[in-house]
Amino acid sequence: MEIKMIKGHGSGNDFLLIDEITHGYTFTELERAELAKLLCDRESKLGADGILFVIKSERADGRMRVFNADGSEASMCGNGLRIVARYLCELLGKNEAFVETMKADLKVSKQPELFSQVHTYQVEISPVLFDLKALPLKLNKPTLYNEKIYELSDDLRFTALAVPNPHLITMVDVETLQSDIQQKLSEKVNGPNELFPDGVNVSFVNQLGKGSIYVKTFERGVGFTNACGTAMSASSLVTCMQGLNEFESVIDVYNNGGKVQCVVHQLDKEFQIDLIGNATYLFNADVSIDLKAGTFEVTAQNEYTEQIAYEKLQSEVQQFIIDNMKG
Repeated sequence: MEIKMIKGHGSGNDFLLIDEITHGYTFTELERAELAKLLCDRESKLGADGILFVIKSERADGRMRVFNADGSEASMCGNGLRIVARYLCELLGKNEAFVETMKADLKVSKQPELFSQVHTYQVEISPVLFDLKALPLKLNKPTLYNEKIYELSDDLRFTALAVPNPHLITMVDVETLQSDIQQKLSEKVNGPNELFPDGVNVSFVNQLGKGSIYVKTFERGVGFTNACGTAMSASSLVTCMQGLNEFESVIDVYNNGGKVQCVVHQLDKEFQIDLIGNATYLFNADVSIDLKAGTFEVTAQNEYTEQIAYEKLQSEVQQFIIDNMKG
């Protein structure tokens, strides 16, 4: 099969975008999973954290399906949604749109540049669920808020929530952040285990200062990633609930891939999160794929120059983290 695609990233979380609206591609469920495993392989000429399939929607401007590098499907992806938001807005000539995702139709919009010459989009992150059945997390309680899970750690306190991807969030100091605790814990809950039968995204969060946090995420189906949009959103919400940051205020969220901003809204007993960040294109490509043989060839590739501006943002972010991360 012959496929045209764009490779882009949100906060360094990179994806291959395949447009089924314009090109009329059709894939079986097995083909979607196999494409993700083949094309996202980091040892290949493409490599990515996942594939974003942009599909026609009967009730929104477009539909997004996200397949991780291991072939599993994610219910949501905040960083990927920003790339889809840009693609749809530019395709339709609009500054805002609605995107159908697995759990909800979400509003997306073009925003003022987060940094000079960095394409910036805001996406809605919802629904937010604390019911442990939504993750699922098998504990003998309905919710988990800033509590210990002794099967995982005698010291760390966790909050569990789905946004709608499942997340396990803990606030840590720099020493813990730089240790191997997160990797061991994350591999445990994403392997065969009794707590999280479907796995879970695990984020260690360090408060850099009022209105600023650093988030490091082990992403289910991916491993350690430069950034995870729903994890950064969930982490921002947890810090607001703990009084470390404020609702309705911009929170600067730093990560290994760069920086985003989050605003957490409290609506009665419900929460909604705005995730604001880059949607940067790296290149577009024509790819010839033989799924039966498990091979592909990039027949044409055209580079964008947008990464230059983003790398300037990254440089400032890295210096900020060095200057502000405290034990």
